[in-house]
Amino acid sequence: MKKIAVIGSGFAGISAATTLAAEGFDVTVYEKNDSAGGRARKFESDGFVFDMGPSWYWMPDVFERYFNRFDKSVSDYYHLERLSPSYRIFFNENDVWDLPSKLEDLYQFFEMEEKGSSLQLKKFLDEAAYKYKVGIEDLVYKPGLSIMELMDPMLMKGVFKLHVLQSISTYIRKYFKSPRLIQLLEFPVLFLGAAPSDTPALYSLMNYADMVLGTWYPKGGMNKIVEAMVTLAEEKGVKFEFNSNVQSLNMSSTKVNSITIDGHDKPVDHVIAGADYHHVEQELLPEKFRKYNEGYWESRKLAPSSLIFYLGVNKRLDHLLHHNLFFDEDFALHTKEIYQNPSWPTNPLFYVCCPSKTDSSVAPEGYENLFILIPVASGLEDEETTREKYFEIVINRIEKLTGQSIATNIVYKRSYAHRDFIENYNSYKGNAYGLANTITQTANLKPSIVNKKVSNLFYTGQLTVPGPGVPPSLISGQVVAQELIKREKRKTN
Repeated sequence: MKKIAVIGSGFAGISAATTLAAEGFDVTVYEKNDSAGGRARKFESDGFVFDMGPSWYWMPDVFERYFNRFDKSVSDYYHLERLSPSYRIFFNENDVWDLPSKLEDLYQFFEMEEKGSSLQLKKFLDEAAYKYKVGIEDLVYKPGLSIMELMDPMLMKGVFKLHVLQSISTYIRKYFKSPRLIQLLEFPVLFLGAAPSDTPALYSLMNYADMVLGTWYPKGGMNKIVEAMVTLAEEKGVKFEFNSNVQSLNMSSTKVNSITIDGHDKPVDHVIAGADYHHVEQELLPEKFRKYNEGYWESRKLAPSSLIFYLGVNKRLDHLLHHNLFFDEDFALHTKEIYQNPSWPTNPLFYVCCPSKTDSSVAPEGYENLFILIPVASGLEDEETTREKYFEIVINRIEKLTGQSIATNIVYKRSYAHRDFIENYNSYKGNAYGLANTITQTANLKPSIVNKKVSNLFYTGQLTVPGPGVPPSLISGQVVAQELIKREKRKTN
Protein backbone atom coordinates (compact mmCIF):
# COMPACT_ATOMS: atom_id res chain seq x y z
CA MET A 1 0.00 0.00 0.00
CA LYS A 2 1.18 3.54 -0.76
CA LYS A 3 2.17 5.39 2.41
CA ILE A 4 0.38 8.69 2.95
CA ALA A 5 1.54 11.21 5.54
CA VAL A 6 -1.11 13.75 6.56
CA ILE A 7 0.26 16.76 8.41
CA GLY A 8 -2.30 18.09 10.88
CA SER A 9 -5.46 16.62 12.38
CA GLY A 10 -7.95 19.41 11.78
CA PHE A 11 -11.20 18.77 9.94
CA ALA A 12 -9.48 18.86 6.55
CA GLY A 13 -6.64 16.54 7.58
CA ILE A 14 -8.89 13.89 9.15
CA SER A 15 -11.33 14.11 6.24
CA ALA A 16 -8.53 13.55 3.70
CA ALA A 17 -7.01 10.72 5.76
CA THR A 18 -10.28 8.84 6.11
CA THR A 19 -11.16 9.20 2.42
CA LEU A 20 -7.76 7.83 1.42
CA ALA A 21 -7.76 5.00 3.97
CA ALA A 22 -11.17 3.89 2.69
CA GLU A 23 -9.53 3.49 -0.74
CA GLY A 24 -6.81 1.21 0.63
CA PHE A 25 -3.96 3.64 1.30
CA ASP A 26 -1.71 3.31 4.35
CA VAL A 27 -2.42 6.61 6.11
CA THR A 28 -0.79 8.18 9.15
CA VAL A 29 -1.78 11.56 10.56
CA TYR A 30 1.02 13.49 12.27
CA GLU A 31 -0.21 16.10 14.76
CA LYS A 32 2.07 18.53 16.62
CA ASN A 33 -0.37 18.91 19.53
CA ASP A 34 -1.43 16.22 22.00
CA SER A 35 -4.96 15.78 20.66
CA ALA A 36 -6.87 15.86 17.38
CA GLY A 37 -9.04 18.63 16.01
CA GLY A 38 -6.74 21.54 15.22
CA ARG A 39 -8.63 24.72 16.02
CA ALA A 40 -11.58 22.55 17.11
CA ARG A 41 -9.71 20.96 20.01
CA LYS A 42 -11.15 21.10 23.51
CA PHE A 43 -9.69 21.47 26.97
CA GLU A 44 -11.05 20.80 30.45
CA SER A 45 -10.38 22.64 33.69
CA ASP A 46 -12.10 22.90 37.07
CA GLY A 47 -15.13 20.97 35.85
CA PHE A 48 -15.56 23.09 32.69
CA VAL A 49 -15.26 21.69 29.16
CA PHE A 50 -14.32 24.33 26.59
CA ASP A 51 -14.45 24.06 22.81
CA MET A 52 -11.37 26.02 21.76
CA GLY A 53 -12.57 27.30 18.39
CA PRO A 54 -15.62 26.64 16.21
CA SER A 55 -18.93 26.90 18.06
CA TRP A 56 -21.54 27.28 15.27
CA TYR A 57 -22.94 24.13 13.69
CA TRP A 58 -24.36 25.18 10.32
CA MET A 59 -24.90 23.21 7.09
CA PRO A 60 -25.83 19.90 8.76
CA ASP A 61 -26.22 18.33 5.31
CA VAL A 62 -22.45 18.69 4.69
CA PHE A 63 -21.66 16.67 7.82
CA GLU A 64 -24.31 14.07 6.96
CA ARG A 65 -22.97 13.75 3.42
CA TYR A 66 -19.48 13.19 4.80
CA PHE A 67 -20.49 10.33 7.10
CA ASN A 68 -22.82 8.88 4.44
CA ARG A 69 -19.77 8.58 2.21
CA PHE A 70 -18.60 5.79 4.51
CA ASP A 71 -22.07 4.26 5.00
CA LYS A 72 -22.44 6.00 8.35
CA SER A 73 -24.66 8.74 9.72
CA VAL A 74 -24.08 11.65 12.08
CA SER A 75 -26.49 9.98 14.52
CA ASP A 76 -24.14 6.99 14.75
CA TYR A 77 -21.69 9.20 16.62
CA TYR A 78 -23.36 12.21 18.24
CA HIS A 79 -26.76 13.75 18.96
CA LEU A 80 -27.77 17.04 17.32
CA GLU A 81 -30.20 19.55 18.80
CA ARG A 82 -31.61 22.46 16.80
CA LEU A 83 -31.45 25.69 18.77
CA SER A 84 -34.61 27.77 19.08
CA PRO A 85 -34.32 30.73 19.04
CA SER A 86 -31.28 30.41 16.79
CA TYR A 87 -29.39 33.22 18.53
CA ARG A 88 -29.81 36.57 20.28
CA ILE A 89 -28.61 39.99 19.08
CA PHE A 90 -28.00 42.90 21.46
CA PHE A 91 -28.30 46.32 19.80
CA ASN A 92 -28.63 48.10 23.16
CA GLU A 93 -30.18 47.47 26.60
CA ASN A 94 -33.70 48.00 25.31
CA ASP A 95 -33.31 46.54 21.84
CA VAL A 96 -32.67 42.80 21.83
CA TRP A 97 -33.65 40.41 19.05
CA ASP A 98 -34.17 36.67 19.34
CA LEU A 99 -33.97 35.14 15.86
CA PRO A 100 -36.80 32.65 15.34
CA SER A 101 -35.84 29.20 14.11
CA LYS A 102 -39.11 28.72 12.20
CA LEU A 103 -39.34 30.40 8.80
CA GLU A 104 -42.91 31.61 9.19
CA ASP A 105 -42.01 33.28 12.47
CA LEU A 106 -38.96 34.81 10.82
CA TYR A 107 -41.06 36.32 8.02
CA GLN A 108 -43.33 37.94 10.62
CA PHE A 109 -40.27 39.13 12.52
CA PHE A 110 -38.89 40.89 9.42
CA GLU A 111 -42.28 42.40 8.62
CA MET A 112 -42.49 43.98 12.08
CA GLU A 113 -39.12 45.65 11.50
CA GLU A 114 -39.73 46.79 7.91
CA LYS A 115 -43.06 46.77 6.09
CA GLY A 116 -42.94 44.57 2.99
CA SER A 117 -39.69 42.88 4.04
CA SER A 118 -41.30 39.45 4.58
CA LEU A 119 -41.94 39.15 0.84
CA GLN A 120 -38.45 40.44 0.12
CA LEU A 121 -37.00 37.87 2.50
CA LYS A 122 -38.82 35.07 0.66
CA LYS A 123 -37.33 36.22 -2.65
CA PHE A 124 -33.92 36.65 -1.06
CA LEU A 125 -33.95 33.15 0.44
CA ASP A 126 -35.25 31.58 -2.78
CA GLU A 127 -32.22 32.97 -4.60
CA ALA A 128 -29.98 31.92 -1.71
CA ALA A 129 -31.40 28.38 -1.95
CA TYR A 130 -30.31 28.17 -5.59
CA LYS A 131 -26.83 29.43 -4.67
CA TYR A 132 -26.61 26.91 -1.85
CA LYS A 133 -27.55 24.05 -4.16
CA VAL A 134 -25.01 25.07 -6.80
CA GLY A 135 -22.33 26.30 -4.40
CA ILE A 136 -22.34 23.75 -1.59
CA GLU A 137 -23.50 20.72 -3.55
CA ASP A 138 -21.31 21.29 -6.61
CA LEU A 139 -18.84 24.19 -6.78
CA VAL A 140 -17.07 23.61 -3.48
CA TYR A 141 -16.31 19.99 -4.39
CA LYS A 142 -14.20 21.12 -7.37
CA PRO A 143 -10.40 21.12 -6.92
CA GLY A 144 -9.84 24.58 -8.42
CA LEU A 145 -7.13 23.38 -10.82
CA SER A 146 -8.59 24.58 -14.11
CA ILE A 147 -10.95 27.31 -15.27
CA MET A 148 -12.68 24.58 -17.24
CA GLU A 149 -14.18 23.32 -13.96
CA LEU A 150 -16.42 26.39 -14.09
CA MET A 151 -17.60 25.67 -17.65
CA ASP A 152 -20.17 23.10 -16.59
CA PRO A 153 -23.33 23.64 -18.77
CA MET A 154 -25.68 23.80 -15.77
CA LEU A 155 -23.35 26.19 -13.97
CA MET A 156 -22.97 28.43 -17.00
CA LYS A 157 -26.72 28.45 -17.52
CA GLY A 158 -27.30 29.84 -14.04
CA VAL A 159 -24.16 31.96 -13.69
CA PHE A 160 -26.06 35.27 -13.50
CA LYS A 161 -28.22 33.89 -10.69
CA LEU A 162 -25.09 33.32 -8.60
CA HIS A 163 -24.18 37.03 -8.48
CA VAL A 164 -20.46 36.29 -8.27
CA LEU A 165 -19.42 39.74 -9.52
CA GLN A 166 -21.63 41.69 -7.11
CA SER A 167 -20.81 42.28 -3.44
CA ILE A 168 -23.15 40.88 -0.84
CA SER A 169 -23.28 44.33 0.74
CA THR A 170 -24.78 45.83 -2.43
CA TYR A 171 -26.99 42.81 -3.02
CA ILE A 172 -28.60 42.88 0.45
CA ARG A 173 -29.38 46.58 0.13
CA LYS A 174 -31.41 45.92 -3.00
CA TYR A 175 -33.86 43.99 -0.82
CA PHE A 176 -33.81 45.72 2.56
CA LYS A 177 -33.57 49.24 3.99
CA SER A 178 -33.54 48.64 7.75
CA PRO A 179 -29.95 49.04 9.05
CA ARG A 180 -30.58 46.31 11.62
CA LEU A 181 -31.89 43.82 9.04
CA ILE A 182 -28.90 44.61 6.83
CA GLN A 183 -26.52 44.00 9.73
CA LEU A 184 -28.28 40.73 10.56
CA LEU A 185 -27.91 39.51 6.97
CA GLU A 186 -24.30 40.66 6.65
CA PHE A 187 -23.03 39.06 9.85
CA PRO A 188 -22.71 35.45 8.53
CA VAL A 189 -20.10 36.48 5.95
CA LEU A 190 -17.77 37.36 8.82
CA PHE A 191 -17.30 33.58 9.05
CA LEU A 192 -15.86 33.82 5.52
CA GLY A 193 -13.21 36.24 6.64
CA ALA A 194 -13.92 39.33 4.55
CA ALA A 195 -15.86 42.57 4.68
CA PRO A 196 -19.36 42.38 3.15
CA SER A 197 -18.27 44.92 0.51
CA ASP A 198 -15.52 42.52 -0.64
CA THR A 199 -17.51 39.28 -0.43
CA PRO A 200 -19.36 38.02 -3.54
CA ALA A 201 -23.15 37.95 -3.28
CA LEU A 202 -22.86 34.24 -4.05
CA TYR A 203 -22.38 33.89 -0.29
CA SER A 204 -25.97 34.80 0.51
CA LEU A 205 -26.01 31.00 0.59
CA MET A 206 -24.79 31.53 4.17
CA ASN A 207 -28.10 33.23 4.97
CA TYR A 208 -29.89 30.17 3.62
CA ALA A 209 -27.74 28.00 5.88
CA ASP A 210 -28.54 30.23 8.83
CA MET A 211 -32.26 30.84 8.38
CA VAL A 212 -33.50 27.75 6.54
CA LEU A 213 -31.16 24.92 7.53
CA GLY A 214 -30.83 26.24 11.06
CA THR A 215 -28.36 26.49 13.92
CA TRP A 216 -27.58 23.21 15.66
CA TYR A 217 -25.55 21.95 18.58
CA PRO A 218 -23.87 18.55 19.00
CA LYS A 219 -24.47 17.43 22.59
CA GLY A 220 -21.20 17.41 24.48
CA GLY A 221 -19.73 20.21 22.37
CA MET A 222 -18.24 20.79 18.94
CA ASN A 223 -15.32 18.52 19.71
CA LYS A 224 -17.80 15.62 19.52
CA ILE A 225 -17.54 16.04 15.74
CA VAL A 226 -13.77 15.59 15.99
CA GLU A 227 -14.17 12.53 18.21
CA ALA A 228 -16.62 11.06 15.68
CA MET A 229 -14.26 11.73 12.78
CA VAL A 230 -11.30 10.18 14.59
CA THR A 231 -13.35 7.09 15.48
CA LEU A 232 -14.43 6.69 11.86
CA ALA A 233 -10.89 7.29 10.62
CA GLU A 234 -9.50 4.59 12.91
CA GLU A 235 -12.27 2.23 11.78
CA LYS A 236 -10.92 2.74 8.25
CA GLY A 237 -7.34 2.08 9.36
CA VAL A 238 -5.96 5.59 9.84
CA LYS A 239 -3.16 5.85 12.41
CA PHE A 240 -2.65 8.98 14.53
CA GLU A 241 0.67 10.10 15.98
CA PHE A 242 0.32 13.01 18.40
CA ASN A 243 3.08 15.28 19.74
CA SER A 244 4.69 14.74 16.33
CA ASN A 245 5.89 18.03 14.91
CA VAL A 246 6.97 17.73 11.26
CA GLN A 247 10.29 19.56 10.91
CA SER A 248 11.03 19.18 7.21
CA LEU A 249 9.97 17.66 3.89
CA ASN A 250 12.93 15.84 2.39
CA MET A 251 13.20 15.83 -1.38
CA SER A 252 14.50 13.34 -3.95
CA SER A 253 14.34 14.85 -7.42
CA THR A 254 10.77 16.30 -7.62
CA LYS A 255 9.25 14.13 -4.89
CA VAL A 256 9.04 14.20 -1.13
CA ASN A 257 10.65 10.91 -0.11
CA SER A 258 10.46 11.36 3.65
CA ILE A 259 9.38 13.69 6.42
CA THR A 260 11.47 14.46 9.50
CA ILE A 261 9.88 14.27 12.96
CA ASP A 262 11.99 14.75 16.09
CA GLY A 263 15.11 14.03 14.07
CA HIS A 264 13.77 10.81 12.58
CA ASP A 265 13.02 10.40 8.87
CA LYS A 266 9.82 8.62 7.91
CA PRO A 267 9.51 7.44 4.28
CA VAL A 268 6.38 8.52 2.38
CA ASP A 269 4.81 8.08 -1.05
CA HIS A 270 2.57 11.16 -0.76
CA VAL A 271 2.13 14.06 1.66
CA ILE A 272 -1.16 15.84 2.42
CA ALA A 273 -0.44 19.14 4.15
CA GLY A 274 -3.39 19.96 6.38
CA ALA A 275 -1.24 22.28 8.48
CA ASP A 276 -0.91 25.98 7.71
CA TYR A 277 -0.16 26.28 3.96
CA HIS A 278 2.30 29.16 4.38
CA HIS A 279 4.21 27.33 7.13
CA VAL A 280 4.49 24.08 5.18
CA GLU A 281 5.66 25.81 2.01
CA GLN A 282 7.92 28.49 3.48
CA GLU A 283 9.35 26.57 6.45
CA LEU A 284 9.29 22.84 5.63
CA LEU A 285 9.89 22.82 1.87
CA PRO A 286 13.30 23.68 0.32
CA GLU A 287 13.14 27.10 -1.37
CA LYS A 288 13.54 25.94 -4.97
CA PHE A 289 10.45 23.73 -4.65
CA ARG A 290 8.08 26.43 -3.36
CA LYS A 291 5.19 27.39 -5.63
CA TYR A 292 4.69 30.81 -4.00
CA ASN A 293 7.19 33.31 -2.62
CA GLU A 294 6.88 35.47 0.47
CA GLY A 295 5.73 38.40 -1.65
CA TYR A 296 2.76 36.37 -2.84
CA TRP A 297 1.69 35.61 0.72
CA GLU A 298 2.13 39.25 1.75
CA SER A 299 -0.26 40.23 -1.04
CA ARG A 300 -3.02 37.86 0.15
CA LYS A 301 -5.97 39.20 2.12
CA LEU A 302 -6.28 37.18 5.29
CA ALA A 303 -9.38 36.40 7.27
CA PRO A 304 -9.38 37.80 10.81
CA SER A 305 -7.71 36.52 13.89
CA SER A 306 -9.62 36.36 17.18
CA LEU A 307 -9.17 37.36 20.77
CA ILE A 308 -10.94 34.67 22.77
CA PHE A 309 -11.74 34.39 26.46
CA TYR A 310 -12.74 31.08 28.07
CA LEU A 311 -14.56 31.79 31.34
CA GLY A 312 -16.07 29.72 34.12
CA VAL A 313 -18.74 31.57 36.15
CA ASN A 314 -19.95 30.30 39.52
CA LYS A 315 -23.61 31.20 39.05
CA ARG A 316 -26.36 30.98 36.45
CA LEU A 317 -26.58 34.01 34.15
CA ASP A 318 -29.72 35.72 32.95
CA HIS A 319 -30.55 37.16 29.53
CA LEU A 320 -28.08 35.07 27.54
CA LEU A 321 -28.89 32.33 25.02
CA HIS A 322 -26.52 29.69 23.66
CA HIS A 323 -25.36 32.12 20.91
CA ASN A 324 -25.26 35.88 21.47
CA LEU A 325 -24.09 38.68 19.15
CA PHE A 326 -23.25 42.08 20.64
CA PHE A 327 -23.92 44.63 17.90
CA ASP A 328 -24.17 47.66 20.17
CA GLU A 329 -21.27 49.48 18.52
CA ASP A 330 -20.43 50.63 14.97
CA PHE A 331 -20.32 47.58 12.66
CA ALA A 332 -18.70 49.55 9.80
CA LEU A 333 -15.91 50.96 11.98
CA HIS A 334 -15.01 47.55 13.40
CA THR A 335 -14.97 46.08 9.88
CA LYS A 336 -12.59 48.82 8.68
CA GLU A 337 -10.28 48.17 11.63
CA ILE A 338 -10.06 44.51 10.62
CA TYR A 339 -9.65 44.81 6.85
CA GLN A 340 -8.83 48.34 5.69
CA ASN A 341 -6.77 49.73 8.55
CA PRO A 342 -5.63 46.66 10.53
CA SER A 343 -5.56 47.68 14.17
CA TRP A 344 -6.99 46.77 17.52
CA PRO A 345 -10.66 47.88 17.39
CA THR A 346 -11.84 51.13 18.93
CA ASN A 347 -15.19 49.75 20.10
CA PRO A 348 -15.38 46.08 19.18
CA LEU A 349 -18.39 44.03 18.31
CA PHE A 350 -18.14 40.56 19.81
CA TYR A 351 -19.78 37.16 20.21
CA VAL A 352 -20.61 35.20 23.37
CA CYS A 353 -21.33 31.49 23.42
CA CYS A 354 -22.90 30.06 26.56
CA PRO A 355 -23.17 26.32 25.79
CA SER A 356 -24.17 25.51 29.37
CA LYS A 357 -27.59 26.97 28.49
CA THR A 358 -28.07 23.91 26.28
CA ASP A 359 -25.69 21.34 27.73
CA SER A 360 -25.26 20.67 31.46
CA SER A 361 -22.17 18.53 30.82
CA VAL A 362 -19.89 21.48 29.97
CA ALA A 363 -20.01 23.17 33.40
CA PRO A 364 -20.49 22.19 37.05
CA GLU A 365 -24.09 22.29 38.27
CA GLY A 366 -25.29 25.84 38.82
CA TYR A 367 -22.34 27.31 36.88
CA GLU A 368 -21.99 28.76 33.36
CA ASN A 369 -19.45 28.18 30.62
CA LEU A 370 -18.68 31.32 28.57
CA PHE A 371 -16.73 31.64 25.33
CA ILE A 372 -16.19 35.27 24.26
CA LEU A 373 -14.75 36.05 20.82
CA ILE A 374 -13.70 39.40 19.38
CA PRO A 375 -12.80 39.28 15.66
CA VAL A 376 -9.62 41.30 15.10
CA ALA A 377 -7.14 41.85 12.28
CA SER A 378 -4.42 39.28 11.67
CA GLY A 379 -0.79 40.29 12.15
CA LEU A 380 -1.31 42.54 15.19
CA GLU A 381 1.07 42.74 18.14
CA ASP A 382 -0.48 40.57 20.83
CA GLU A 383 0.42 41.67 24.36
CA GLU A 384 -1.06 40.63 27.69
CA THR A 385 -1.94 44.23 28.56
CA THR A 386 -3.96 44.47 25.33
CA ARG A 387 -5.85 41.29 26.13
CA GLU A 388 -6.72 42.60 29.59
CA LYS A 389 -7.88 45.91 28.17
CA TYR A 390 -10.38 44.18 25.91
CA PHE A 391 -11.43 41.76 28.61
CA GLU A 392 -12.52 44.71 30.75
CA ILE A 393 -14.34 46.25 27.77
CA VAL A 394 -16.38 43.16 26.90
CA ILE A 395 -17.20 42.17 30.49
CA ASN A 396 -18.42 45.68 31.26
CA ARG A 397 -20.56 45.69 28.13
CA ILE A 398 -22.06 42.25 28.84
CA GLU A 399 -22.85 43.29 32.41
CA LYS A 400 -24.47 46.52 31.22
CA LEU A 401 -26.51 44.96 28.43
CA THR A 402 -27.70 41.97 30.47
CA GLY A 403 -28.16 43.84 33.74
CA GLN A 404 -26.09 41.60 36.03
CA SER A 405 -22.67 41.28 37.63
CA ILE A 406 -20.29 38.75 36.12
CA ALA A 407 -16.69 39.82 36.80
CA THR A 408 -16.84 39.02 40.53
CA ASN A 409 -18.21 35.55 39.79
CA ILE A 410 -15.49 34.39 37.38
CA VAL A 411 -13.72 31.34 38.83
CA TYR A 412 -11.83 30.32 35.69
CA LYS A 413 -10.27 32.49 32.97
CA ARG A 414 -8.02 31.85 29.99
CA SER A 415 -7.28 34.09 26.99
CA TYR A 416 -6.21 33.08 23.48
CA ALA A 417 -5.07 35.22 20.52
CA HIS A 418 -2.44 35.68 17.78
CA ARG A 419 0.61 34.28 19.52
CA ASP A 420 -1.35 31.19 20.59
CA PHE A 421 -2.56 30.58 17.03
CA ILE A 422 1.07 30.84 15.87
CA GLU A 423 2.43 28.59 18.63
CA ASN A 424 -0.28 25.92 18.38
CA TYR A 425 -0.94 25.91 14.63
CA ASN A 426 1.96 27.77 12.97
CA SER A 427 -0.79 30.12 11.81
CA TYR A 428 0.34 32.72 9.25
CA LYS A 429 0.25 36.12 11.00
CA GLY A 430 -1.81 34.52 13.75
CA ASN A 431 -4.94 34.30 11.58
CA ALA A 432 -7.85 32.29 12.95
CA TYR A 433 -9.95 31.62 9.85
CA GLY A 434 -7.53 31.31 6.91
CA LEU A 435 -7.76 33.20 3.63
CA ALA A 436 -10.56 35.70 3.08
CA ASN A 437 -13.21 34.71 0.52
CA THR A 438 -12.94 37.90 -1.52
CA ILE A 439 -13.89 38.12 -5.20
CA THR A 440 -10.21 37.84 -6.21
CA GLN A 441 -9.57 34.92 -3.82
CA THR A 442 -12.38 32.58 -4.82
CA ALA A 443 -12.22 29.12 -6.44
CA ASN A 444 -9.29 28.90 -8.89
CA LEU A 445 -7.81 32.14 -7.55
CA LYS A 446 -6.95 30.57 -4.18
CA PRO A 447 -3.57 28.94 -3.45
CA SER A 448 -3.55 25.62 -5.30
CA ILE A 449 -4.06 22.21 -3.73
CA VAL A 450 -1.07 20.97 -5.78
CA ASN A 451 2.47 22.14 -6.39
CA LYS A 452 3.68 21.42 -9.93
CA LYS A 453 7.28 21.43 -8.70
CA VAL A 454 6.56 18.56 -6.28
CA SER A 455 4.62 15.65 -7.76
CA ASN A 456 3.46 14.04 -4.51
CA LEU A 457 2.64 17.04 -2.27
CA PHE A 458 -0.97 18.19 -1.80
CA TYR A 459 -2.51 20.94 0.31
CA THR A 460 -5.83 21.06 2.13
CA GLY A 461 -7.55 23.32 4.67
CA GLN A 462 -8.63 26.90 5.08
CA LEU A 463 -5.87 28.54 3.01
CA THR A 464 -6.87 26.67 -0.15
CA VAL A 465 -10.15 25.59 -1.80
CA PRO A 466 -12.93 25.89 -0.90
CA GLY A 467 -12.07 28.24 1.99
CA PRO A 468 -12.52 28.99 5.70
CA GLY A 469 -15.08 27.43 8.02
CA VAL A 470 -15.81 23.96 9.35
CA PRO A 471 -17.97 22.62 6.47
CA PRO A 472 -15.55 23.94 3.79
CA SER A 473 -12.60 22.36 5.63
CA LEU A 474 -14.47 19.06 5.84
CA ILE A 475 -15.04 19.28 2.08
CA SER A 476 -11.46 20.39 1.38
CA GLY A 477 -10.07 17.12 2.74
CA GLN A 478 -12.36 15.09 0.49
CA VAL A 479 -11.46 17.20 -2.54
CA VAL A 480 -7.72 16.79 -2.12
CA ALA A 481 -8.04 13.06 -1.38
CA GLN A 482 -10.07 12.57 -4.55
CA GLU A 483 -7.41 14.39 -6.58
CA LEU A 484 -4.67 12.14 -5.20
CA ILE A 485 -6.79 9.03 -5.87
CA LYS A 486 -7.47 10.19 -9.43
CA ARG A 487 -3.76 10.71 -10.11
CA GLU A 488 -2.84 7.34 -8.69
CA LYS A 489 -5.46 5.63 -10.86
CA ARG A 490 -4.14 7.47 -13.90
CA LYS A 491 -0.68 5.99 -13.20
CA THR A 492 -1.96 2.43 -13.05
CA ASN A 493 -4.26 2.60 -16.11
